[in-house]
Amino acid sequence: MTQTEIPFLFMRGGTSRGPYLNRADLPDDLETLAQVLIAIVGSGHPLNIDGIGGGAAVTTKVAMLSKSDEEWADVDYFFAQVSVEDRLVDFKPTCGNILSGVGPAAIEMGLVAAQDGETAVNIRAVNTEARVAAVVQTPGGKVSYEGDAQIDGVPGTSAPVALQFMETVGGVTGAFLPTGNLVDVIDGIAVTCMDVAMPMVIAKASDFGLTGYESAAELDENRSFFAKMETLRIKAGALMGMGDVTESVTPKFGLLAPARAGGTIATRYFMPWKTHPTMAVTGAQCLAACVLTPGTVAEGMAAKPNEVPAPITLEHASGSIDVVVDYAQTDAGFQVKSAGLIRTARKIAAGNVFIPTSVWAGV
Repeated sequence: MTQTEIPFLFMRGGTSRGPYLNRADLPDDLETLAQVLIAIVGSGHPLNIDGIGGGAAVTTKVAMLSKSDEEWADVDYFFAQVSVEDRLVDFKPTCGNILSGVGPAAIEMGLVAAQDGETAVNIRAVNTEARVAAVVQTPGGKVSYEGDAQIDGVPGTSAPVALQFMETVGGVTGAFLPTGNLVDVIDGIAVTCMDVAMPMVIAKASDFGLTGYESAAELDENRSFFAKMETLRIKAGALMGMGDVTESVTPKFGLLAPARAGGTIATRYFMPWKTHPTMAVTGAQCLAACVLTPGTVAEGMAAKPNEVPAPITLEHASGSIDVVVDYAQTDAGFQVKSAGLIRTARKIAAGNVFIPTSVWAGV
């Protein structure tokens, strides 16, 4: 045999897509696993020509699933961000868009039994230890991908996947505000460093000479902005206790501007070396928390809703995303309890993906 075959589902989750694999079908050690994922995706070429990646950071993501041994959870979700060209794999972050497909994939893989009507799937995000409750549409005990739910960045409509994110604060850094400050000034720019679902560095677009309404393509062409942002991100990562983040996709970077399309606030999100074409689910939670927290860089930029849970609409490069944040303002400060979103997912293909045996000969 000249190649090793690995069963997979190929799914769109939210505004991302990639292979969904059974963790039991993969090597245990992370070094070998990284090489396997690089081979599957085809990292090392801008088109991922020798793999099943799509030549963009949102299409070189991998979900690895297994039955959970945690009492609360049904399934463990281990995420990997594979780079398009650099043959790097980052196991530190999680991805909420890819997570949108975890419930359906777990049912399709036989890791979770489907119920008639709707199936609740409790998910432990291994990378950050977040807990996510997903509700999947399963009429007749089978996953349905057709419905009326629409999300910006994906054409058409699909069946809704309801997600409720819990225990997302400090998942990577151990703190809501990893630097201990609501605002830090780095290279003359005020930023809020926050860890809610995703560690982020958040700034005002205007402080970079931007409007915050630029398209993803316009921002990607602005290499001087990216150079300044990356220098700031690396310094912030060290202040956040994350060490040298030069080759890590975390912390992510976000920009804020006043809303102009009826939302709560305008945002741009970075992956971090390219502009996200829409918005990350995890990043949306962190940005929403930043908007709601008094004293951050978002102070005075948005009209905060009076009700709790609070509905926040983030305008992004392809439309908008809605997040409902349950929170409390206590003597100890702002406390995020949970965040809810509606996403969609679709199974695109299923079968075996092949990699050279020289990379890995199989289990």
